[in-house]
Amino acid sequence: MERKELLFGTAYYPEYMPWDRIDEDFDMMEKAGMNVVRIAESTWSTLEKEDGVFDFSYIDKVLKKAEETGMKVIIGTPTYAVPSWLVKKDPDIMVTTKEGKAAYGHRQIFDILNPTYLHYGERVIRRLLEHTAFHPSVIGFQIDNETKHYGNDGEEMQRLFREHLQEKYKDTDTFNRTFYLSYWSNSIHSWDDLPDMRGCVNGGLVGEYEAFKRTVAARFLAWQADLVREYKREDQFITHNLDFEWKKFGADIAQDGYSYGVQPDLNHQEASRCLDIAGTDIYHPTQDDLTGAEIAFGGDSIRSLQDKNYLVLECQAQAFKYWTPYPGQLRLHAYSHLASGAAGEMYWNWHSIHNGYETYWRGLLSHDLQSNPTYREACVIGREWKEHAEELAGFTKKNRIALLVDNRSLTALKWFPIDRDLSYNDVVRWMYDSLYEMNLECDVVDVHALKEDRYDMIVTPALYCAGEDLIRRLDAFVKRGGVLVSSFRSFVSDEQASVYPDAQPHGLTDCFGMTYNQFTEPGRAMIKGEKIQYFMELMKPESAGREAGYEHPYWGEYAGITRNAYGNGAAWYVGCFTEKELLKEVYQKAAKDAKIPLPAYTWPVTIRSGRTKEGADLHYVLHYSQEERDITCPWDLAEDVLTGKSYRRDDRIHLKDWDVLILREK
Repeated sequence: MERKELLFGTAYYPEYMPWDRIDEDFDMMEKAGMNVVRIAESTWSTLEKEDGVFDFSYIDKVLKKAEETGMKVIIGTPTYAVPSWLVKKDPDIMVTTKEGKAAYGHRQIFDILNPTYLHYGERVIRRLLEHTAFHPSVIGFQIDNETKHYGNDGEEMQRLFREHLQEKYKDTDTFNRTFYLSYWSNSIHSWDDLPDMRGCVNGGLVGEYEAFKRTVAARFLAWQADLVREYKREDQFITHNLDFEWKKFGADIAQDGYSYGVQPDLNHQEASRCLDIAGTDIYHPTQDDLTGAEIAFGGDSIRSLQDKNYLVLECQAQAFKYWTPYPGQLRLHAYSHLASGAAGEMYWNWHSIHNGYETYWRGLLSHDLQSNPTYREACVIGREWKEHAEELAGFTKKNRIALLVDNRSLTALKWFPIDRDLSYNDVVRWMYDSLYEMNLECDVVDVHALKEDRYDMIVTPALYCAGEDLIRRLDAFVKRGGVLVSSFRSFVSDEQASVYPDAQPHGLTDCFGMTYNQFTEPGRAMIKGEKIQYFMELMKPESAGREAGYEHPYWGEYAGITRNAYGNGAAWYVGCFTEKELLKEVYQKAAKDAKIPLPAYTWPVTIRSGRTKEGADLHYVLHYSQEERDITCPWDLAEDVLTGKSYRRDDRIHLKDWDVLILREK
């Protein structure tokens, strides 16, 4: 999607409002510099009050007002929350999971394979598209909302999985051997004997099942995209708001966490294939816990799906009490999204809801629906984006580092945990955060979408499941001159989670120049004077250099970090969970191997770089701190896009709390 403007707006739900105030809302949006609203994705029971009785009056009001004011509209298909009359018609619409059949009430608790749901879902999509696709204010369509497989273990899902296994493995003998199913008498000799997957105790087979369910969810999105394509104009796009694993602090409620990590229940790479432009929802800590890492990770992930700009379809305005932004933080959030390659952002949502499950997930407006400091800061963002859109739109990035992520490894390490307190996504965050804090920018790439020739350095966090083809490609990558940095629990099993029956790391012992066949709880072990947590592999270097050894009376003979010169490149292996500072030392040396210059500054001064559509180098300088500080200009000559102020190399640049500069090199 190439646009000369940045999209800036909000999800808008006039149907939730305590009274009709659409004129006032659009006036306030216009004052904030907003140019787009997203509507309809939550409103099936409003649009179709009973079977076949449609009412698009509230949508008509929004579209009429949008046309009058020049506001653009993204229409959401209203399929992720079903009306009660539909469930009454067919109770089997409710999803069956390990816990049994869901009870009506919550969203996203339906069976995406249920024929009744699909029939009525198609009908409401078609009627909505017939009603809106022609409208000049409608620029695109969001299909469904934060789609996943919803833990679907229903009969149809299991039947289709059985067909998938039969097609993939052909005969039961091959299937049994692949997953070692003779263990505990789990082998089958007729496909009809495949047991209910809810009782499966084979982690590899569950991994295959989870991968299949993710594919089914991606097909569900593709089905909706195909319906939309029958109606949409060439100048309209299809998008979807891909979300991430919700990292929880405590109780199992939304308020106790934030989004950061590989999504377990949908493969983003698969799902993005049906989209014209990838979209995302990113929620993160603020106040004293604002780091920008969650925004950067989400952006680096979604941008890498299609290697182009993406949309932030949902991000926070105020939300919970501990997310109410300090002055300056909302603006910093917004520019952080642009610095990752976003083509625009939209708040969830415009107004705080007065009753319902998300009453205190506050929008841009509080419950009094009046101006407030957060809204006034949004007005600053809107004004700046409108003034500088020509320069900031079309910003592109070309990173030299790839961080590989893998859903199958995520599933496998749920079954075979590294530690009860260390998940796959914890390792991903550890390795990503360390790069981020060093201002070593990376693409976050699905393991099956890797184009290794594009990169000089590849990082693999806990890549437990690795196929032979990928292993050969990584070996060749290092031989040609690339740099590989891998963590513990990488290259352990094949994609079916069957552990390779030879020296680990499988297929790369020459590349890494070491082997290991034991691992352990660290206990009191240390490395370079720092305590090790959770896990350590007992590595025996062969050609590799021993970069750091374990400090322990019994494990001291083993290496904890190794580097091996291999062909024209180098391979680093970190065999234990270290403090981030030690991992950063590894990255510093690995970047030198890859001839990637180390940036002059580290977090909380974050520098995210790319190019304008005219080819000028553009650097977002983002300051994630309440402490003011000075830095010196690291470029020969640069001009701040927002203020017009110029800086020469070594000139002092003063950064205020939560500050933003956008420096264009001259």
